[in-house]
Amino acid sequence: MSLNIDPVQSNDQIAAVSRLAHDIWNEHYSSIITQGQIDYMVETFQSTAAIAEQLRLGGYSYYLIVLEGNPIGYLAVKPDDGKLFLSKLYIRKDHRGRGLASRAFAFVEDLCQADGLSAIWLTVNRHNSGSIAVYEKKGFRTVRTQVADIGGGYVMDDYVMEKPVVAVGSCPLS
Repeated sequence: MSLNIDPVQSNDQIAAVSRLAHDIWNEHYSSIITQGQIDYMVETFQSTAAIAEQLRLGGYSYYLIVLEGNPIGYLAVKPDDGKLFLSKLYIRKDHRGRGLASRAFAFVEDLCQADGLSAIWLTVNRHNSGSIAVYEKKGFRTVRTQVADIGGGYVMDDYVMEKPVVAVGSCPLS
């Protein structure tokens, strides 16, 4: 199984991420939030223009998860106050349960260590029980809750989860 996690740099790659976002968000979030909120969030945060802006000015790095030459998911990260913010990690439903998320998490941990950051943190909808279970299995723990106004009359009602990452070459017992 040939899996690559490629940095998003070209307009074609940005468009591929946006298409994946549209498909995955509509499939995954339809039982958690309203269709109106899905449409708003995809357009506001995951359209080609929004992703290009995040790459250009927002400090985000996006990566396509490519299996056998086909984009099947994506992730986005941003350094934030000594930690790495895992903003997005999505894999198409037909490719879940095959260990691909574990490989993506290992990649994110490597990024965190390479940048000398102490932890990975993320936000997850409080009703997204499947994703919460995956994050807990990967060593993330809930550190707080937050409700964020995202505009358009919508809020994100999330848990903030975090996982410490041991720096390369350090001893966790010292």
